[in-house]
Amino acid sequence: MALVSQRTAGGRRRRHSGALLLLGPFFLLFAFTYVIPILYGFGLSLFRERYDGVGWEGPRRVFAGLHNYTRALTDQEFLVGTGRVLLYGLIYVPLLIALAAALALLLDSALTAARRFFHTVLFLPHIVPGLIAAIVWVYLYTPGLSPVIDGLESLGADVDLLNGAPLLFSLVNIAVWQSLGFNVVLIYVALQAVPRATVEAATLDGAGELRTALGVKLPQVFPAVMVATLFTIIGSLQLFTEPQIVQSSAESSVTSTWTPNMLAYSAAFNSNDYHYAATVSVLVAVLAGVLSFAVTTFANRRSAR
Repeated sequence: MALVSQRTAGGRRRRHSGALLLLGPFFLLFAFTYVIPILYGFGLSLFRERYDGVGWEGPRRVFAGLHNYTRALTDQEFLVGTGRVLLYGLIYVPLLIALAAALALLLDSALTAARRFFHTVLFLPHIVPGLIAAIVWVYLYTPGLSPVIDGLESLGADVDLLNGAPLLFSLVNIAVWQSLGFNVVLIYVALQAVPRATVEAATLDGAGELRTALGVKLPQVFPAVMVATLFTIIGSLQLFTEPQIVQSSAESSVTSTWTPNMLAYSAAFNSNDYHYAATVSVLVAVLAGVLSFAVTTFANRRSAR
């Protein structure tokens, strides 16, 4: 009996050692690329630079406590920029997820032919670097350069896609065009795991393609849809590349502090205020964590029903 217990304990230790050996590289990489930078940024946000006397000796780092956070939470540029990003997310996230789910269900439908061709066509924009995609779209948005704008103006439509309310939709369009294919593939792969027997049973009960898609398939891939939603929310809070490129256009009203990430970039590399930049970055990370927790909680409660 004791020998059996020893063998069982030895087997458990070997399994645990094997698991640690396999998971170890991931946790090390995760720590060096996520945990340590976040802790370093938080530590940096607790200090500020101060000049003593006439400042000939340069700035001196002093402990600031929550001074930088108070400054950020009362900074009009940070608050307005955060509001813009949240409004952008309210438009971008539902639109992207709805389109991705609809296209994935369409590709999974028995009515769709040439699935591999459409997989490739939808995924191609995702492999285009965001910088290149933004430059192309800025060209298409700029009056006098864009054949699209010129065509609309010839029809009597006065469209300004780089200023005012249309600007937000222009940025949403860039992001949707680039990210749609990845999310379609993510949901489509989940659809392949839906039991064919369930689909066949719905068909035998008289359900059409639309009813089967919405009433049978979509609930089965709800976890995949929520994962796509989570990734999209986090990505929307990191809005930087598209408005940064749009800002380069002389026709655009985008400023260097238009989003929180742009504000952090400007503070770090234009004003050399790394402590305030770290503070803004930490607040964006906290906001992403809160929204991620809310989405995860909702998904878990929905799945538990």
